[in-house]
Amino acid sequence: MTDFFKAIETRRSYHTVEKEEIVSTERVQEIVEHAVKYVPSAFNSQSARVLVLFGKEHDTFWEKTTDILKEVVGDGDFSSSQARMDGFKGGYGTVLFFEDQSVVEGLQESFALYADNFPVWSEQSSGMLQFAIWTGLELEGLGASLQHYNPLVDEMVATTWDIPNTWKLRAQMPFGKPAQTPGEKEFQSLESRVKIAK
Repeated sequence: MTDFFKAIETRRSYHTVEKEEIVSTERVQEIVEHAVKYVPSAFNSQSARVLVLFGKEHDTFWEKTTDILKEVVGDGDFSSSQARMDGFKGGYGTVLFFEDQSVVEGLQESFALYADNFPVWSEQSSGMLQFAIWTGLELEGLGASLQHYNPLVDEMVATTWDIPNTWKLRAQMPFGKPAQTPGEKEFQSLESRVKIAK
């Protein structure tokens, strides 16, 4: 098995993915559920919520997102956005990440001293979950990317999939068989980004 650091190194953003089933839906579910269970959260709050869309449900999300974006753009040139939407819709599935605000607010009430921190810690935990699932999909040979069409799509998502009103949408991750090769990644000097004190 590829080790943890190699998986971090090879994970990239794939903006064009395909529907070919190279991993079963059951395996994707296992990856998602394992990450949701074990990724840390502040005070073990377990505020993460996830919706995984496959098949026509996946297509519906990107079709409706496209319609919403077209309304925003109006008479402007939509061609580049349409290409991006087609690249995502062409995939095998989409993971939608939420944070349950009722959990966050409950912690704020119970631990008033840290009230201002709980929304921040919630976002940090969500970021860890997104990264864990993204890396897990990468290990299975699936390409993915992280998108943020919230809050434009929040109401549509809640209505279409009966999402509780306390779930706050944070990100969307379309995934599938990679259909393009990402370009070379450039890195800033580590000396400018890391300090070591001994």
